[in-house]
Amino acid sequence: MKLPVCLLMVLTVAGLVAGCTGYRPPPPAFHEALYQPYVMDSGDRLRITVFDQDNLTNTYSVDQAGYISFPLIGPVPARGHTATQIESAIVQKLRNGYLRDPDVTVEIDRYRPIFIMGEVGSAGQYSYVPGMTVQQAIAAAGGFTPRANQGTVDVTRHINGQVMTGRVVTSDPLLPGDTVYVRERLF
Repeated sequence: MKLPVCLLMVLTVAGLVAGCTGYRPPPPAFHEALYQPYVMDSGDRLRITVFDQDNLTNTYSVDQAGYISFPLIGPVPARGHTATQIESAIVQKLRNGYLRDPDVTVEIDRYRPIFIMGEVGSAGQYSYVPGMTVQQAIAAAGGFTPRANQGTVDVTRHINGQVMTGRVVTSDPLLPGDTVYVRERLF
């Protein structure tokens, strides 16, 4: 009778320890977002070129409401839209009484920042670079502290209007706007 009670206690303790770690595998949409076309959000800065229209060609920031303010045509929705979709919207608005056949290109001039918190040398906001991995972001933040869990980190990401958090390895890629949290190791 003692063996099953001991076994039950061991399983209970193992379950509690597993519960304390709070492991959250990333949902499928978490990694699928890496392979989707990039969509704009607040904090992105766009380089918009209108061929033969130097007064319209400039860099424009996506504001907190998710719009860019464009001369002549006013606010253009950018949040949740790709560069191609924004190009089309600007072309259509410029055709409405401003230019006969506008030629518009939209490029990302600067991505929105990433945020790094927890057991790193210098937590804070950092510039995103295309292709950046979790490990590179942590290096930019001064590396791991001696107490850091260096195996996995928690990444919070906005996907289709939802906030998702998943535990990933340090070789995983990041997206602009991600928040990286480096946990403290237990032992």
